[in-house]
Amino acid sequence: MAITSLAVFCGSKSGNNTLYEDHAKQLGYLLAKKNIPLIYGGGNKGIMGAIANAVLEKGGKVTGIIPQLLTDREHSHHGITELIIVEDMHVRKKMLYEKCDAAIILPGGFGTLDELFEMLTWNQLSIHNKEIYILNTAGFYDHLLAHAKTMQQENFLYDKIEERVTVLSYPDEIEKFL
Repeated sequence: MAITSLAVFCGSKSGNNTLYEDHAKQLGYLLAKKNIPLIYGGGNKGIMGAIANAVLEKGGKVTGIIPQLLTDREHSHHGITELIIVEDMHVRKKMLYEKCDAAIILPGGFGTLDELFEMLTWNQLSIHNKEIYILNTAGFYDHLLAHAKTMQQENFLYDKIEERVTVLSYPDEIEKFL
């Protein structure tokens, strides 16, 4: 299935490693080059802001979806192609999933993990069949992936984690899937 829009789940903070934002920018440039719209959380801070600004810098399209509650905390990005302000986080996530063909997870915090696990759960339950990628910048998700393997080994998963998630080390690795 061709990817015509990509949801990106990532931090509204930048983290300690400058490579996190660098990879976000590289991914943003690639999306714009391939004319694939970015669907994301609508913020203008941290990794979220970095990827949105990179897509815009190269003339790409960006749709942000943000709940009213977070318009100040995550500093809504008013320079993007489309900013949708919604009632709450549940509406945000559902709309993000509906508007994308696939999702990629970059470094982030609890919200990023929440979005990853909801996507995985919905995929497992056949609510959707969208591809899920993890950009494991500088090994950020190594521990989480090891724990997923433990869940698999202990027979808590229905499928192998590799059947649900494609792990990438560098942004340009996603190009073969676009």
